[in-house]
Amino acid sequence: MASATAFADPGEDFAALLDATLGENTSFHGSVISGKVIRIDDDFAVVDVGLKSEGRVPLKEFAPQGQKPEIKVGDVIELFVERYEDRDGAIILSREKARREEAWTNLEKSFTAQQRVNGVIFGRVKGGFTVDLGGAVAFLPGSQVDIRPVRDVTPLMGSPQPFQILKMDRARGNIVVSRRAVLEETRAEQRSELIQGLKEGMVLDGVVKNITDYGAFVDLGGVDGLLHVTDIAWRRINHPSEALTIGQAVKVQVIRFNPETQRISLGMKQLMSDPWEGVAIKYPVNGKFSGRVTNITDYGAFVELEPGVEGLVHVSEMSWTKKNVHPGKIVATSQEVDVLILDVDGPKRRISLGLKQAQGNPWELFAEANPPGTVIEGEIRNITEFGLFVGLGPDLDGMVHMSDLSWDLPGEQAMANFEKGTNVKAKVLDVDVEKERISLGVKQLEADPAAEVLDRIKKGDVVTCTVTKIEPNGIEVKVDEVLIGFIRRAELARDRGDQRPDRFAVGEKVDAKITAVDRAGRRLALTIKGKEVEEEREAVREYGTTDSGASLGDILGAAIRRRAQTGEE
Repeated sequence: MASATAFADPGEDFAALLDATLGENTSFHGSVISGKVIRIDDDFAVVDVGLKSEGRVPLKEFAPQGQKPEIKVGDVIELFVERYEDRDGAIILSREKARREEAWTNLEKSFTAQQRVNGVIFGRVKGGFTVDLGGAVAFLPGSQVDIRPVRDVTPLMGSPQPFQILKMDRARGNIVVSRRAVLEETRAEQRSELIQGLKEGMVLDGVVKNITDYGAFVDLGGVDGLLHVTDIAWRRINHPSEALTIGQAVKVQVIRFNPETQRISLGMKQLMSDPWEGVAIKYPVNGKFSGRVTNITDYGAFVELEPGVEGLVHVSEMSWTKKNVHPGKIVATSQEVDVLILDVDGPKRRISLGLKQAQGNPWELFAEANPPGTVIEGEIRNITEFGLFVGLGPDLDGMVHMSDLSWDLPGEQAMANFEKGTNVKAKVLDVDVEKERISLGVKQLEADPAAEVLDRIKKGDVVTCTVTKIEPNGIEVKVDEVLIGFIRRAELARDRGDQRPDRFAVGEKVDAKITAVDRAGRRLALTIKGKEVEEEREAVREYGTTDSGASLGDILGAAIRRRAQTGEE
């Protein structure tokens, strides 16, 4: 028991012995004191802090990670007393905590005075970044980095930045800072200065802040201006993103400025030369040029002749053959096309272009290559009630009227001999460029069998006809088996009672007088009545008159007998 008691006594008096050794200076614990480096052992610096025991400080606290500590024997430094070693009485000191304590003291003063502090962003954490404020570590929320969202903060890291302290809690060791607050304050000052000196026509440097469908907002350094899509460039731009990106540095001109609303309209193209100057000289009327289709609408297509200079090809000037077709079925966006200048209006910045004119009129080209009389062959593309349409090219048709299908058959019957999709030969009859019509003929491939008869007969001739058809209003006849003629009911006989079509039979031969010749239609108009009346007049003139006492029957009888005798002779 005595040995146990003797062993316990030193332990019980250890605190008293320590106080005696240190002179009862344990109150230094948790405070910042000055010390002098007396030597450097391995990874520690041994420091004399004026106490009976020396302290040790890890060398890594004297330099950032990866760098060599800049400390040597004899340097006087501020240190934080962490604790006393229990066994050998050495003091554990911290340079980092000393800097932190000093920094906290200074930061509290700046926070109270609402002053800016300098710091360095050195790391990333969830929701933001860490900032070194001269020894104290602060939290920088992602939303407080900049006025606008920043995708990459790498350029900001490692360089001193001004910050505003938003919140401090020394007990918990929390500090929240904002770089955005500093920028907004600076921005407000710059905005005030900029607004006061802003004038229309000024050229300023800015940064694209936001992009919308109708333009882009440009940060001019404290104030935003709108750069409308039509003022970005002289050429057509469908969306601002085609020419601008967020964060892009641009040079702009102030177009309009309203001091009351502080609305600023900006322009970029105004700093470029106007491509419309001298456009009438560069693009004369009837000149042929190449361009690129930039936009297609219901009423036509816009063609860019050069950046900033566009002309309109109206839908009516797009194709010779495609009518009532949407422009998008004729050309495509970005397609290179040849156009002809139709009209130039420089003041109104309008150029009328022709697409079809640059390609040549297909009817003119066809007429030059196929004069009347040329024999062509093509596919029957369509059959209508009045004729056939024959394909003469990709977009060109010629028409064979049903009257030009056959010399002998009526049009309706002749059309029954043709089918859609089959090929047919025809002769070019006429090309009307203005009306855009090509007339063809199939029957013209052969000689007209009635041509000789038509050349021989004339109006007033009496011809022998063969009855081919009996109709209520007359009879149809054929002359020399090739010409069709018609005798109307009233012309069938001199006497009204005999003017009946049913008196005649198909195949019967009759003599009639020609009253009209339709050479184009190859038809004759005839009369039996007129022939009989003329014969009666001749008989009366030759054999006497009723005034001499002879009857009409006697006169006609004598004429008939005379003819009979003449025929016998």
